[in-house]
Amino acid sequence: MSQAFLRIFLLSLFFVYTTSQRSDWKSEEWCIADEQTPNEELQKALDWTCGKGGADCSKIQAHQPCFLPNTLKDHASYAFNDYYQKFKHKGATCYFNSAAMITNLDPSHNSCKFEYFP
Repeated sequence: MSQAFLRIFLLSLFFVYTTSQRSDWKSEEWCIADEQTPNEELQKALDWTCGKGGADCSKIQAHQPCFLPNTLKDHASYAFNDYYQKFKHKGATCYFNSAAMITNLDPSHNSCKFEYFP
């Protein structure tokens, strides 16, 4: 075996070993409203999230970056994600009485940025 081949082989083994040891790695995930949730349930969850839940819902107010599209589902998705990202490290879940779900697809659109905190 040549020295170059041996170096590449050993570096490859090292890379595989070190990346396989990272058990803390997770893919990015956002919390969004479940499209199958009735509007009444979404509204209750949104009210709680923006109130007692402590989410910052200022960006879904009129003339703000996440106001459009002006739908309950879109506003709830933004609020649910804001809450989830802020509090997931303290044990918060993306549940909201079955009104929400996790996605690996970034729901950001136009000037509306959905936060993600690792």
